[in-house]
Amino acid sequence: MAYLERTGDGIPQISVVPPVVDHRLDGDARRGLQSRSQRHAQHSIIFYEGDQADRVFELDDGIVMLYKLLPDGRRQVVEILNPGMIFGIAAGTRYDCSAETLTPARVSAFDRKEIEGCNTLQRHVSKCLISQMEKMHEHAMLLGRKSAMERVASYLLRMVPDRGGDDCIGPRDAECDGHDLALSMTRQEIADYLGLTIETVSRVISELKRRGVIRLERQDRIHVNRVCGLCQLTGIH
Repeated sequence: MAYLERTGDGIPQISVVPPVVDHRLDGDARRGLQSRSQRHAQHSIIFYEGDQADRVFELDDGIVMLYKLLPDGRRQVVEILNPGMIFGIAAGTRYDCSAETLTPARVSAFDRKEIEGCNTLQRHVSKCLISQMEKMHEHAMLLGRKSAMERVASYLLRMVPDRGGDDCIGPRDAECDGHDLALSMTRQEIADYLGLTIETVSRVISELKRRGVIRLERQDRIHVNRVCGLCQLTGIH
């Protein structure tokens, strides 16, 4: 799934839509649960770090980022959420991060007390959290050990379905291994997610273009000329 959204400040924007296992509650599982559907515009705040954590959310449609702020205003994007993911679960009484939509989004809100008394919802939350924990392990490796080039390449590769990793299906046609990426995150948001500066992200994207790995077709779209070539820059080989 890819989202094509804003170009706002004229900076290329990249959507993060890695393939995920869809754990969304089906109709039978939702029956009897009190949830409230919410629609949010692009770049809306669903909750702030420190707000009362009285609800848990499931993302039904769109993309949401979770982030934390340091006292001096620096931001670290800690997770990018796709449809089917659960967020807003807190160990204490306050949210430990903020949630902001990257695209128009629709979420289901559940009362926190309801989760504590519903086995169906508890099992659903557990499955989602295990899947998200695995992705956070990968992100910790990216932040702790990968170079700037490897981080940006890994980030872009996540948007190519079924490519990269142990289960990579490889190119269907070795002579034509391109892929279009829709754009929706600013370079600053990418930098905050990858633990880099905006200047470094811009420099790496320019270097990928210079090497012929990608082509910037428009401000809101990137074309990967050869996916295998991008994969070789991720540091996973």
